[in-house]
Amino acid sequence: MMRLSATFTVDLLPGKLLPAADGRFDLSKTWTGDLEGTSAGLMLTSGDPVTGNAGYIAIERFDGVLDGRRGSVTFHQLGTMADGEPTLEYVIAPGSGTGELSGLQGALSIERIDDDGTHHVALEVG
Repeated sequence: MMRLSATFTVDLLPGKLLPAADGRFDLSKTWTGDLEGTSAGLMLTSGDPVTGNAGYIAIERFDGVLDGRRGSVTFHQLGTMADGEPTLEYVIAPGSGTGELSGLQGALSIERIDDDGTHHVALEVG
């Protein structure tokens, strides 16, 4: 496995509600670092984040360059917060890679989020 580092900024726009969720957002991200490019996707939320109990799912398509290789991959996320304690699964969807990213597998972890909303992530790929 290889460890890469990147940052992203995200824009979330509320979207039309769907029957299975309390909230829906369209997302777009700009990536820099070992991942250079953009991604766009969809997030569905449910629960009551004010009380520390909520969850979300998201899927996004990244297009750009990952460690010098050009193509696209799909990331999927499952975030849960129970009693204020967050957990996150953030992985490359198997079989989603195109171009030089075909066959790529891996998982992302969020290292920190700056006050300005910049997310610092580590990506383990193999």
